[in-house]
Amino acid sequence: MFTLNVPAYGSLTITHCVTDYTGTLSVDGRVVPGVRDGLRELAKLVEVHVLTSDTFGTARQELADTPCTLHILTGENHTGQKETYVQRLGAEQVIALGNGNNDRLMLQAARIGVAVMLAEGCAAQALNAADILVFSPLDAFNLLLSPNRLKAVLRS
Repeated sequence: MFTLNVPAYGSLTITHCVTDYTGTLSVDGRVVPGVRDGLRELAKLVEVHVLTSDTFGTARQELADTPCTLHILTGENHTGQKETYVQRLGAEQVIALGNGNNDRLMLQAARIGVAVMLAEGCAAQALNAADILVFSPLDAFNLLLSPNRLKAVLRS
């Protein structure tokens, strides 16, 4: 569990990190260097959940041996499925990471929404739904691993 009091923003208690895979943790289906180690460190603080449409079909293999719950989305309305997943965990205790249009409701529902912009880019709707923008999943992980960074960006 991660706790932090942020001036003029409020008290945070984060128990879950919910993240998209494609374009957020990976580029062209391959995990960005350092992500596996970052997930291991993050999992010492919070439960990590990876939600993905798995565009490249590589998520299961790429995330093998990492401490996370992998949920590959099926059927229709992946946007709604991601939002519902966050709500079921208790959205007030979730930090969510994503980059696509199908991440926008998840980012908006979570206590903290973090837009990640890798080579794939970041959808404008995802960016508008987020509280924070970073240029690396490692930077997103470090918001919890180095809490003064999170405090600095969220305080008023």
